[in-house]
Amino acid sequence: MGRILASFVMPHPPIIVPEVGHGEEAAIAKTARSMDECAQRIAELKPNDIIIITPHGPVFRDAMALYYESSISGDLGSFRAPQVKISYDIDKPLTMAIADVASRYDITCALLDGRAMMRYGIDDSMDHGALVPLYFVEKRYHAPHLVHITYGFLSYEEIYAFGKAVQQAVEESDKNVVIIASGDLSHKLTPDSPNGYTPLGREFDEKLLDLLSKSDVAGIVSMDKRLIEEAAECGMRSIIAMLGALDGYEFSANVLSHEGPFGVGYGVVAVEVGNRSKERELLDSVKAKHFADMKRIRDGEDPYVALARQTVETYIRQGKVIKPGKDLPDEMLTKKAGVFVSIHKNGELRGCIGTISPVYENVASEIIHNAISASTRDPRFEPIEEDELDALEYSVDVLNPAEPVNSIEELDPKRYGVIVRRGYRSGLLLPDLEGVDTPQQQLSIALQKAGIRPDEPYTIERFTVERHK
Repeated sequence: MGRILASFVMPHPPIIVPEVGHGEEAAIAKTARSMDECAQRIAELKPNDIIIITPHGPVFRDAMALYYESSISGDLGSFRAPQVKISYDIDKPLTMAIADVASRYDITCALLDGRAMMRYGIDDSMDHGALVPLYFVEKRYHAPHLVHITYGFLSYEEIYAFGKAVQQAVEESDKNVVIIASGDLSHKLTPDSPNGYTPLGREFDEKLLDLLSKSDVAGIVSMDKRLIEEAAECGMRSIIAMLGALDGYEFSANVLSHEGPFGVGYGVVAVEVGNRSKERELLDSVKAKHFADMKRIRDGEDPYVALARQTVETYIRQGKVIKPGKDLPDEMLTKKAGVFVSIHKNGELRGCIGTISPVYENVASEIIHNAISASTRDPRFEPIEEDELDALEYSVDVLNPAEPVNSIEELDPKRYGVIVRRGYRSGLLLPDLEGVDTPQQQLSIALQKAGIRPDEPYTIERFTVERHK
């Protein structure tokens, strides 16, 4: 019977590798020492396999990606250090076992062999999310085999259930393993961060690490989604998969270090795995929490959001276009305005379509037609399928009349949306969007959407919205 010997949370900044940093790595020397401490611990445990969960391999919206060739290798050439090379043999039997067990939990896994990678146009080299942690491990120990996993944009309870599948597959094997959850924390820690700044970045880092140190799985899974989104992290799902793999076990997490001089949070955590405990079997409660959250969201819907959801559910399930009910608020039946309907799944955009100015007889009809378009005709996504409906969240933006803007100084991406126009070309960006923190970012994205070059003449308008969510 195999077992999970220990788990580790490790960041993956390429600059920490001396061949990349060329001295700049001194700014995160504490992180480097902590990662070396993890490597020493792994060397003492001598696992048969290292299971690494990374955000930077091939990412699927609805599946976990498992590398399934005989070996995987990569280098840091894209960071001007091609001499830093790492190669591992893949444990194909354990990888297949994980995928098989995950299917019992209704989790889809994409097994990426050569044919699959060719079909999806995927690079077969090891990503830096795996390379950087393994760079430190390699200095102390080379495991016989690697299991390389890239998380997908699944819900947290699905990611947790996948971790449980990893645990079960390991225990049904004869392999002793360690798990590395690769991921950086907030990317918005300082004003000079390339991703922008928010004080919520540090709040996120401190809260997550505090909950980990307390082994508070329920607290981590139920963290405020808005806080997570604002932090712009890339490690949350890796960590939740790791916690799922420890479901039913006592464990203690020791935060070895946390720093962020480059505006990105680097947290290193060593997790010791203890004995089995019925009290620590949390998968069912994690699932129940998700269902309770979705019920709370549904119960709190206002008429605008409820109409968008009912429209999509009826159209996807029955192929019918509903008509505005007479019981809707008067303003939805008498007012005319442009409307955008946005649909999210597991915190990720799943569709967004709208009209700059009114096309239909009232706001209600505008919502109905744009909700159908957002769910089935957004060119960025495949049409929504019936089995997704229960996991979707909706928002409706009713646009107020736009006004001309004379300079970029009159823009505020948190308060105003923006419209750029040149001839028949136009691009619109709604206000208060995640990752859009400056007028320059807002304007750049709107120009790209319109197909307008920045050096071309164009007009700018701004507008406010009534947001319903």
